[in-house]
Amino acid sequence: MMINVFYGIMIPFLGTALGAACVFVMKKSMNETLQKILSGFAAGVMVAASVWSLLIPSLEQSQMMGKLSFVPAVVGFWLGILFLLLLDHVIPHLHIGSQESEGPKSKLKRATMMVMAVTLHNIPEGMAVGVVYAGYLSGEQSISLMGALALSIGIAIQNFPEGAIVSMPLCAEGVSRRKAFLKGMLSGIVEPLGALLTIMAAGVIVPALPYLLSFAAGAMIYVVVEELIPEMAVGNHSDIGTIFFAAGFSVMMILDVALG
Repeated sequence: MMINVFYGIMIPFLGTALGAACVFVMKKSMNETLQKILSGFAAGVMVAASVWSLLIPSLEQSQMMGKLSFVPAVVGFWLGILFLLLLDHVIPHLHIGSQESEGPKSKLKRATMMVMAVTLHNIPEGMAVGVVYAGYLSGEQSISLMGALALSIGIAIQNFPEGAIVSMPLCAEGVSRRKAFLKGMLSGIVEPLGALLTIMAAGVIVPALPYLLSFAAGAMIYVVVEELIPEMAVGNHSDIGTIFFAAGFSVMMILDVALG
């Protein structure tokens, strides 16, 4: 059982590493259309995962509360939103395509802050994978091994473009391909670490599982609305981002229903 969990939490990291490796086979720069496509697809996957893999299981596990079964989902969701809002204000970072950094003023290099931005929104993805596997380990009937695997695969698919979104702009700014790959890959290391910590926390406080599921959903939705949607909608021809948002949403929905 534990070996399945280990593979499950490492699959998303593999997706990031493969995406970062694009820097070895593609041009140094990433055109605006491709960036819209990748951001839109990632956003679609994250929204679908938040609904099918996190919020719905949270509601199902709270059914014994009757008409108040929404409480854990709503409370956890808002805690996730506020947690990412806090991180957004205390960690210096720079979004791809932006000229001004966010968070406290820092003397960190531009490339480092770009990596920090992606690392920041990889945190809720790691928590999402971790809490689903925690539910599987606790024996929750609403969470199967295949359902947890579906989330891992979905996050890995959307991590592939994220890895490329980090490594390729870094290379365009003069960072060597090897260093750009390493930084892109390492931006995803927080996912297995976050997943492991979440599994450990859920093991200690199993009754909090519905709250943790919706917490991860809230954190991911914050990232989608605050970062990915603006990236896919900026400039002209934003409809391509919308189309790939729908594609990402559909892929994650299919994975969760077919495998779950």
